[in-house]
Formats: sequence, C-alpha cells, structure tokens
Amino acid sequence: MCGRFVRKSTRRQIAESFEVDPEEIPEFAASYNIAPQSFQPVVRLNHRTGEREVALLRWGLIPFWAKDPGKDTRIGYSTINARAETVATAPVFREAMKRRRCLVPADAFYEWQKLDARHKQPFAIALKSRGLYAFAGLWDRWRDPHAQQSLETFCIITVPSNKLLEPMHDRMPAILDPEDYDRWLTPAPAGADDPAHLPASLLRTYPAEKMLAWKVDRRVGNVKNDDAWLVEEAPVEASPAGLPFA
Repeated sequence: MCGRFVRKSTRRQIAESFEVDPEEIPEFAASYNIAPQSFQPVVRLNHRTGEREVALLRWGLIPFWAKDPGKDTRIGYSTINARAETVATAPVFREAMKRRRCLVPADAFYEWQKLDARHKQPFAIALKSRGLYAFAGLWDRWRDPHAQQSLETFCIITVPSNKLLEPMHDRMPAILDPEDYDRWLTPAPAGADDPAHLPASLLRTYPAEKMLAWKVDRRVGNVKNDDAWLVEEAPVEASPAGLPFA
C-alpha cells in the first residue's frame, strides 16, 4: 500500500516536470509526512481546455455517487489506495479509471518493516536519481446536494512490490515514466466501457534496480511531525540481510 509520502519539490519544479504553467499552480508548501485526508497537488487534464493543470485534492477517493461521506467514514479512509488488478472493475473506482486519471507528484514514500511483534522500522523509498516522479492516481468529484458544494478527492494506485520493497510490504505505489504521462491522463472515449481501452498496461511494478531505500527516524510515525529531518537517513544500525539499502 501507500499510506505516507513526501513532496518537497517546489511549485516551479513541479511545473517543469509536468509541463504546467507555473502561474496557474495553486499555493502549497513542501510536506515531508503526507497523510490521508490532507489536501495535496495532483496533475490532471482540464476538461475544458484539455491542458494539464495542478489542483489541490483531498487524499482518499470519494466516488461521485456516494450518498453521505460524512456519515459513512469508511469512504475516504479505505479508499486512499486502489489495487491495479481490480481498479477497472471495482464500483468505487471504475468510473474514475475511465475518465478521471491523474498524476500524484512525489519525491519519496515511506514504508514500515516489521522487526518483531512490537517494533517496526520505517524506511524512505525514492528513485536512485532522488528526483521528482509521479504515482498513478485517480480523482473524483462529489457534490453535496444540500450545500451545493463540491469535494474533489484522489487515490493512489498500487501494484505488487518489487524485490526492494518485498521485505517491507507486498504492495507499492504504481510509478509512471514521464513518457507515459499523456497516455495515462487521456480519458477513454465516450462509450468505451471495455477495460481493454484503458491504459492498464502502465500499472506495472517499478524496477527495483532504479530505486533505493534507507532507514529514517521513527518520528515519521506521528503525522504531527512534518520536517525535512524526517527523510534524512537514520543512524546506521545492522540492516536486515538481503536489503540493498542506500
């Protein structure tokens, strides 16, 4: 799964990486401990212009057909991730998979390795380049019929883990290559309900040899902690055998 990630790149860096007008990007600060239910920038296509835009959406997808997300707290908390294997058919995600796909900018994400019954060691995982990249995501817009207001939300798609992540978790976020951004963002044609029309082939496990992982301080477990030190390498200890940690 992906339950916590890092986005420290600036608005200008995001604009350059995702080919978006920097003047059109909303204001947001760097975050080193992004948690579900927070509002984060995602890249999507503007439905009027067809151009890429950056919008601030809440993490935890609420489908447009939800009756009352305020009462059903499971929606939004249980939908921070979508499994690649079922995203095209699961009722909560399938309409968004057809026409509301997005990119979620990230610089790293966190995962925890179980050490024993009481202890877990957090790790930060990033590309070897340490550069900005994108998770494959979906977004949706829920409208409150009483308040006449809208809430836009997103989720991150996950795939089976690679060899680097397997000792920590059996799932990892789907990471897209820049050359695949256009294909991922382009919605399926109207009436194209066949899953074969969807870019599911892009939802693949990212190569372990292009990534690295390093131990970080256990402070990251508290969402109230959000500072640059969280992503720094923790003091060297004996690493579990078989993990190619940085």
